[in-house]
Amino acid sequence: MTQSPTTDYDVVVIGGGPAGATAATDLALAGHRVLLVDREGRIKPCGGAIPTRAIEDFDIPAEQLKARIHSARIVAPSNAHVDMKIDKGFVGMVDRDVFDAWLRARARETGASYLAGAFLGATREAGGRLDIQLKPKDGAAPLHVSARMIVGADGANSAVRRVMFGKEKKPPYVFAYHEIVASPPGSGGFDPKRCDVYYQGHISPDFYGWVFPHGDTTSVGVGSAVKGFDLKEATRLLREAAGLGGQATIREEGAPLPLKPLRRWDNGTDTLLAGDSAGVVAPSSGEGIYYAMLCGRLAAQSATEFLATGKARALRRARKRFMREHGRVFLVLGIMQGFWYRSDKRRERFVAICADPDVQRLTWESYLNKRLVRTDVMGHVRVFFKDLRQIFRLALP
Repeated sequence: MTQSPTTDYDVVVIGGGPAGATAATDLALAGHRVLLVDREGRIKPCGGAIPTRAIEDFDIPAEQLKARIHSARIVAPSNAHVDMKIDKGFVGMVDRDVFDAWLRARARETGASYLAGAFLGATREAGGRLDIQLKPKDGAAPLHVSARMIVGADGANSAVRRVMFGKEKKPPYVFAYHEIVASPPGSGGFDPKRCDVYYQGHISPDFYGWVFPHGDTTSVGVGSAVKGFDLKEATRLLREAAGLGGQATIREEGAPLPLKPLRRWDNGTDTLLAGDSAGVVAPSSGEGIYYAMLCGRLAAQSATEFLATGKARALRRARKRFMREHGRVFLVLGIMQGFWYRSDKRRERFVAICADPDVQRLTWESYLNKRLVRTDVMGHVRVFFKDLRQIFRLALP
């Protein structure tokens, strides 16, 4: 649906995924004239996991949750596995085709205008405004709208980033591919309330494979940054290993996932990036929905400050606030991925570490609440020395 009653806005948000739709919603609630633009028809490959904090912070209704996950099974190269049970809470699972559309609808309901279309470019006008060129999806002639700033939330291959920042500004990628398949009955090795994660080199030489139930369907996929690695063949092997080889395939999707936040999310003038456009997907886990929605919220806050003051330095605060709260987590996850995912020998040790009760408890508490558990000092100390022991064992012949 296209709904664009005016051509004069405070902010144009390009991209209607979790980051863009959240930014548009918050900006509209703050009383700003905002246009949300989304290409529609594209579904990002995504396991669909959202933690408790996302559900609470962003008022995600229960009907959007297709499944509630109560444990994760971590599978080693040897096929040994560790079950990590969630003692308190659950991980919610959403279908991105339904969830993203709902987020865009919520933005419209809160007052954002909406256009199904694509970003073509922008030029600066006298007086500090932008002339933004858009291509409507319905085939109509290109549309020109005016705004004081742009929020670019249009994915890893962001057109906004290329136009407003320069082609060289892009984060490193992992390429992800998944297949949505019909879920089997909850019997045999399949558990509709458990996520399976495979740390096996033939499934992914530098990342992992996942089997994430979504009620009637299941996301089965892999990620890798190794050029030439056959993601489709790896997914076929993963489906066979998980007992899903004979299940009907509903759709197939692939896309790059950025795994390192850009050093700057603003261009110093009138444009701010959010979500995948800014490189905000967690290393090691590949988690992105919560972080994208938080980026959208922080982008809306910084945009509001910019609109009130006219000072471009307000746009920098989105990244500063994000990294202040989550930068340490991203650093730790990046180190983990660089060390533990390097070989099957190390992956085997990594899965062994996951059997430790302290590791499991701290992992789930940190994941569900999206903050490091600072109160349990001794728990972190125990995990630290256990990690050291595993590292030293790897160093021995």
